[in-house]
Amino acid sequence: MILSPLPPGCRLIAPNYCGVMTTTDGSEQPAHPAYGTLREVTPFASVILCDNPGMMELDGTNTWVLRAPGSDECVVVDPGPPKHKGHAKDLAELPGVALTLITHRHFDHVGGIDRLHKRTGAPTRALSRKHTRDADPLRDREVIEAAGLKITVLHTPGHTGDSVSFLVEHDDERAVITGDTILGSGTTVLDPRDGTLRDYMNSLNRLIVEGDGATLLPAHGPDHPDLGPVARFYKAHREERIDQIVAALEDMDVSAKKAKPMKVVRKVYRDVDKKLWPAARMSVKAQLEYLRES
Repeated sequence: MILSPLPPGCRLIAPNYCGVMTTTDGSEQPAHPAYGTLREVTPFASVILCDNPGMMELDGTNTWVLRAPGSDECVVVDPGPPKHKGHAKDLAELPGVALTLITHRHFDHVGGIDRLHKRTGAPTRALSRKHTRDADPLRDREVIEAAGLKITVLHTPGHTGDSVSFLVEHDDERAVITGDTILGSGTTVLDPRDGTLRDYMNSLNRLIVEGDGATLLPAHGPDHPDLGPVARFYKAHREERIDQIVAALEDMDVSAKKAKPMKVVRKVYRDVDKKLWPAARMSVKAQLEYLRES
């Protein structure tokens, strides 16, 4: 997972919370970030935050645990990075792990697949066959009935080519697990190996339509009560970045075809921590490719 920070002053993305939150039964528990704790977010979605914080992972990777009230089964989404045995142990000890789902191929999401599969025997499903175990790959618009829930697969490429989101429904409540397509704070950088800006903008449009009024359950950062305004902000932010790059190219008197990505980064991302410039360069490469095709 790769990110760049939002412009200063943005208030549409949920901040990193601290203190406590109230659950559906009225009890209090730690709010994000709470490592090694099964933290309830909705009546059917809880999260265990892996203790792998970093420049690219924010506070760490969120592993989502889906279970309808009263269900004996649960679905695990993104079992986390490799070499985090404590996290894997916590997941394996969850009652009734019936299925593991994967949002995309980055190591901090797929590194725990084999350890969890070995401990639970539960099949693992991803869009890519490489990350699938004892099951078929996911299909766009496929509906999965598991753990008392309806889970609709949404192919949302852009961050990576294999990125998917999951629309989770129970009774009249809805939530969307967005992987790294939309984060709880900051903005996602596109992996130019197979992520494209055109795909990403289409995915944002899809999430704006599918996710309005649904709880945002991201792979990094805190959850947010409504995905809609966050998705719309992400789209506006991308459009603003494109305008900034076009202006920078004009100022540098160079075409998108001939521009050097890092030179564009130095001009457009000068307000961003230089430690994030290599990640920003990945997005700029995708943005330049987008402009070349336009």
